[in-house]
Amino acid sequence: MEQIQNEKKADLQEIWAQYQRGIDYNTRIDLYDTVEVNENFFIGKQWEGVEAQGLPTPVFNFLKRVILYLVSSAAADNLKLQAAPMQAAVFPDGRGETIASVVNGQFEFLLEHNKVGSLVRELLRSAAIDGDGCLYTYFDPSAETGQAQKGAIRTEMVDNTRVLFGNPNDRRVETQPHVILVTRELTERLRWKAKALGAKDAQSIVPDSDETTPQRERQDDDKTTVLLKFWREPETGEIWALETTKTCLIKKPFLTGLSHYPIVWLSWDFIPNSYHGQAAITGLIPNQIFVNKLFAMAMISLMTTAYPRVLYDKTRIAAWDGRVGAAIGVHGGDMGDVARILDPAQISPQVSQFIELAVTYTQNFLGATDAALGNVRPDNTSAIIALQEASGVPLETVKRNLFQCLEDLGRVYLDFMGAYYGMRLVEQSDVMAGGMAFLPFDFSVLQQIPLSLKLDVGASAYWSEIASVQTLDNLLTQDKLDLEDYLERLPDGYVPKKQALIEKIRAQKAMEVAAQAAQMQAAPTLGLSEGPYMVDLSGGGPGQMPA
Repeated sequence: MEQIQNEKKADLQEIWAQYQRGIDYNTRIDLYDTVEVNENFFIGKQWEGVEAQGLPTPVFNFLKRVILYLVSSAAADNLKLQAAPMQAAVFPDGRGETIASVVNGQFEFLLEHNKVGSLVRELLRSAAIDGDGCLYTYFDPSAETGQAQKGAIRTEMVDNTRVLFGNPNDRRVETQPHVILVTRELTERLRWKAKALGAKDAQSIVPDSDETTPQRERQDDDKTTVLLKFWREPETGEIWALETTKTCLIKKPFLTGLSHYPIVWLSWDFIPNSYHGQAAITGLIPNQIFVNKLFAMAMISLMTTAYPRVLYDKTRIAAWDGRVGAAIGVHGGDMGDVARILDPAQISPQVSQFIELAVTYTQNFLGATDAALGNVRPDNTSAIIALQEASGVPLETVKRNLFQCLEDLGRVYLDFMGAYYGMRLVEQSDVMAGGMAFLPFDFSVLQQIPLSLKLDVGASAYWSEIASVQTLDNLLTQDKLDLEDYLERLPDGYVPKKQALIEKIRAQKAMEVAAQAAQMQAAPTLGLSEGPYMVDLSGGGPGQMPA
């Protein structure tokens, strides 16, 4: 028993050592400080830690507008994941198309249920400001589904400071020996959870410090660090997981049933030999500081020298104070007999020019031109459209990375369906009912068949569907397609209960074929000497037409 406890303790020590190595790597590359500074500049806390000493601290946060433009431009709407069998020959009975149809229906539900469109914007915002974004997917076994089989797939955002790769020099998720997700939970809740899962040392869970947040933001009174570790067994390729604190193994190692890690990772810009990327805002902070300082010095100059001052002869006037410029009393001198006005100092026009240049160049270099931001007059529509399209070129790499990330999310969803869904009622084509019906479907079959994934994103999905529908309409009008072929190729959503209509047409065709076959069987068999022509079997040539 003592040996088992020592091995268990050694395992916890090793996991915590892996966690510390991940923290040390992030500290060496200044990840935590960079994320803190970037977040402050984005939200407008741009004089954080600066001793202003009563001086003005203006904030002209043009960075936020630029980053929001970049995120909005790279974000994708109208997400649509499509699955198809890799080899049609594997399913000679057409079962592959049915399976793909069921999976596509689940994809549509999951994208809407998990609000993936909103998550994509959070993912891009995190990548643009912090350098990386991460989506973590898990299975909630208690979620209601409206049928006997419970459980739902959930997806949520995770900060890049709370994701630790086993090999920090490789940004590929699937090649990692292990991945650790760091969370902070209430200590009492953790103790209750550990007891519910059978842990005997739940009372050993105590509050600790959070090393992934700045010192001034740490709340160490009632929270404990929790590590959720995933790793891949080298021999079998299976994904295992466990949940632990520094002192207590909350959830023992268990086989997840997955073949992929349940996370997808997006970096705004890649850094060689590092799984963390470069944030879009990092290199722009000096520009923002420059603009703020110029404005601050211009404000100081305006407040101190921009207003005219009055010089007056104190030997003739005892006191004079009109405020604003505040009059100055002198003894004697040429005061125009009594008083004289001093002209205000002039600020160099280069100040405003350099401020405008700094903001404009920063926006233009990032693709956030005036045309893209809508700051030009629409005198030439074609030119404006061309400029807007050109401004999106710098974001093509980010968009491609995002699309790949979403396809990886689709594979994760497919993985979870096969591992956790089991037997569920889903809408399928029912030949007996002549339409669509809710029939049982065993999702474990997804672990045995290969499916390919395709992602349709953004306005391109609309344009491709419109073009497809127009082509199909033309073919149907020209009688190049029959109605069944037309409906099979028509994108979903254009015809209500499309599959039921297809099944009805097929049933009508089957009835027509059966009726024709019955008529042929009932018709008398014609002999050689019967019919409109008579054949002379004696070899004398064709016969004569009957009278």
